[in-house]
Amino acid sequence: MDDHLLGWLRTLDEDRLARVLTNRQDAIAAPWPRRLESLAQRLTNGFAVMEAMRSLPQPCLELAQTCLVLDSPTVPALAEFLDATADDVRHWLDGLYDHALAWPDRDGHIHLAEAVSRWWTAPLGLGEPLDHYLNSWTISNDTLRLLSRNLGLPPHGNRRRTIARVAEVLGDATRLTGLLSNAPEGTRQFLEEFAWDGPLRDVDGNRFVLPGTPERWAADHGLLYRPNWHVAEMPREVALSLRGPDYHPPFTPVAPEIPGIPVDPEEVDHLMTLAAPHLVERCAALLDNTAKTPLPLLKTGGVGVREVRRLAKETGCDEDEARLLLEICAVARLLALDDKSGGMVPTDRFDRWRLDEGSVRLRVLLSAWWRMERSSLRKIDGKYPTALGDEQSGAAIARVRRAVVQVLCSLPSGIAFAERGALVRAVHWHAPLLDQALLAECAPAVLDEARLLGVLANNALTDLGRALAGLAAKAGDENDDCVPVVEHDPHLVEVSTRALASVRRSALFGPDLTAVVTGPPSAELAALLDRSADRESRGAASVWRFSAESVRRALDDGYDCDELLEELASVGAIPQPLEYLVRDVARRHGEVTVTTVGCIVQASDPGLLAEIAGHRRLSRLGLRLLAPTVLVSSAPAERTLALLRENGYAPVTVADTGEVEIRRRTRVEEPQNGKLILLPGGQVAELPPPYVLTEPTPDPHEHAKRLVTAHENVEVGARTWAVIGRTATRLPTAQQSLLGFVVDRGVRAGIRLTDGLTATISHGELRGGVLDAWCEEAGDYLEFPLAEIVEVRATF
Repeated sequence: MDDHLLGWLRTLDEDRLARVLTNRQDAIAAPWPRRLESLAQRLTNGFAVMEAMRSLPQPCLELAQTCLVLDSPTVPALAEFLDATADDVRHWLDGLYDHALAWPDRDGHIHLAEAVSRWWTAPLGLGEPLDHYLNSWTISNDTLRLLSRNLGLPPHGNRRRTIARVAEVLGDATRLTGLLSNAPEGTRQFLEEFAWDGPLRDVDGNRFVLPGTPERWAADHGLLYRPNWHVAEMPREVALSLRGPDYHPPFTPVAPEIPGIPVDPEEVDHLMTLAAPHLVERCAALLDNTAKTPLPLLKTGGVGVREVRRLAKETGCDEDEARLLLEICAVARLLALDDKSGGMVPTDRFDRWRLDEGSVRLRVLLSAWWRMERSSLRKIDGKYPTALGDEQSGAAIARVRRAVVQVLCSLPSGIAFAERGALVRAVHWHAPLLDQALLAECAPAVLDEARLLGVLANNALTDLGRALAGLAAKAGDENDDCVPVVEHDPHLVEVSTRALASVRRSALFGPDLTAVVTGPPSAELAALLDRSADRESRGAASVWRFSAESVRRALDDGYDCDELLEELASVGAIPQPLEYLVRDVARRHGEVTVTTVGCIVQASDPGLLAEIAGHRRLSRLGLRLLAPTVLVSSAPAERTLALLRENGYAPVTVADTGEVEIRRRTRVEEPQNGKLILLPGGQVAELPPPYVLTEPTPDPHEHAKRLVTAHENVEVGARTWAVIGRTATRLPTAQQSLLGFVVDRGVRAGIRLTDGLTATISHGELRGGVLDAWCEEAGDYLEFPLAEIVEVRATF
């Protein structure tokens, strides 16, 4: 924990602290901190700091690099070094302050989080300060005195004073210029390469031992240092002196302009209302297709091009659309690998998804795309990657997608971007830590994906895209089963409902056995017509044609004649030719029957089988006599065997080889019961496995108020063991010690109270005879009387 950070947090009011917590939701994740000390510790976590830096625009990171270079960075010093106005510097420093990546002390000096300095090994292309090299154990006092003589300095004095003199000479551009005037030819050009393209460069180590070479002269005068034989590096002060007094680090406080062209907002909205229902409809068709024919995977992983093309042809999608929808359905957990079939098949979640309203289905798909860590439409060397294959870039692709959409959201409504290159430059300014090569490669694919999903239309962001752009911080990642924050966002709910408001739920049936839908069909209407007719065209109007084969396909799927006619009549008036076609096909349907048999019961005694077939308690097996010595059961063999034994018969199983098979039954352990937990307010509840409870993040403003007004009423750490030993008398000594670690070190442990209640706790504090600790089951801090704790166990 940084003491400067803690001191700065103590000076903040509720509003300013709330701004920090809003930008650093990781710092108030459960179990949320109750003290500023705990908050400061979380804010300086290395991984969290690096993740927060990804959300900062270019000026903030330029200021952070500059602060790392200056010895005592202040606003005036930064403004002078950057050749910028103090107002611009203060404005973008506030961005660092609001993320707790930098903070000022009382004297105005700016401090950076330790993890920020680890992001850049050479900020602004500059090396370590000169004293880093001169204070090294490899530099002896004799070497330091020799360096002083070479620079024309008095060799006497202590080591610290000598280092200060050397740094003063090499850090002065004028004196360094005079020094270089006596250097061998080519020395300045050689050093300029280090100053501008360093600080670390490969060199010929042999030239550093040859007298009269620029390398040897630079090393003798402290301008270069070699960590190993063929690598040299230049100190920071030397590089700045060589760059000259007119050098100013890059600082771009203004974002690059994105040329825009006006578009009709009504047309953009209309295109969104066409694309959104099409997305839901095509996803349903794709998943229905995989339900009939599992999608096989390649041996190397992923779905092959041939299968993607087959799927696209059978579902009416184009290839790009099929690739994208496969990826989205997999992330949404609507499609998963089935070991039995060896391919991708719809999951149980698909059965629930298809019964939801259209807007709910749309939000599930958009949420999956928003966190998807693959780009199915990105071309590498002119080829698409394997659909559902491995992706090395992973989360970086999701960050590129969100960055592109967020920059598009900054354009006014009714304005489309005119140039893709300008858009990529603007995205890089807003998210400079994104890999530029990956950004340039993925940006076209992101735009193509957005068009297919109704997020982008006529190169302008639709309302669906603007709703998603505001949810970048809540997107989650690809491993999340679902993201309710995104799927249930009120603004996205409103927009998705409107996006599907124009869907058509009726069709025009013609006497030529066609059905025409003038507009985007609803998923239910499209599914009905796809089951009973063949689609011939799509677009502003979709056309289906009925035939004997298509009607028979519907009857094969379980419809009877009257049911199919009734459903078709509910979406439009049925002409007489269509009714005749359906009834004619239904009349011939079922001329040949195929019966499913659960198992066969055989006996040599026909009388015994007749008795079994007529047994009232065995009627649930659906026994039918096929021959005097053969019965057919509709139930599986295991169930038939069990019921026969329950009713006094002695059957045995027969293997496929015809031999009698006796299997020894193995013991199956009973499932464990639920878990008794404490809920906020002292209520008790029992959860079945796997004990899932959502732990909402506290409101930043409310939590800021709680932190500012918190009282330091925690027992002194040295008294923890005494209080526990005196109060928790039901616990043995070892368990008392474990409970002490819950208080002093915040470890996790499971406890049981006298009334049988169990809880998993951590981050405890002692308040008299009560343990105030975080309860994972309740998702809140609860109080547990120490005298009522009867067991403490380690939890991993």
